[in-house]
Amino acid sequence: QVQVVESGGGSVQSGGSLVLSCAASGAIGRHRCMGWFRQAPGQKREGIARIVTSAGSQLYQLYADSVKGRFTISRDIAKATVYLDMNSLKPEDTAMYYCAASTPGGCGWSDFAYWGQGTQVTVSS
Repeated sequence: QVQVVESGGGSVQSGGSLVLSCAASGAIGRHRCMGWFRQAPGQKREGIARIVTSAGSQLYQLYADSVKGRFTISRDIAKATVYLDMNSLKPEDTAMYYCAASTPGGCGWSDFAYWGQGTQVTVSS
């Protein structure tokens, strides 16, 4: 099984920045997509960013409208690590953030099957 562990959450003022990291272990070579999700209290889990890779290179990144232009997802395949660079944070970004790996060959929001435990991000005004 693939294991993923995210870290880097914390508290930040509105307009600030945070970088989340996701360390993956296990056989993830066939898991070409990694993603970030978040869940605020009382809300459904929301996919916010995913990265598609091919032949060891980044192909493209996709973002939810709510974070587009503010968040950047990147992946270091050699280190088996995914990052989420969050800028211009807003109070509505407050949530538990989860990293996930997709099933082999899948990259839709519903294709992620391996999840981290979550890291809390709190943005105050």
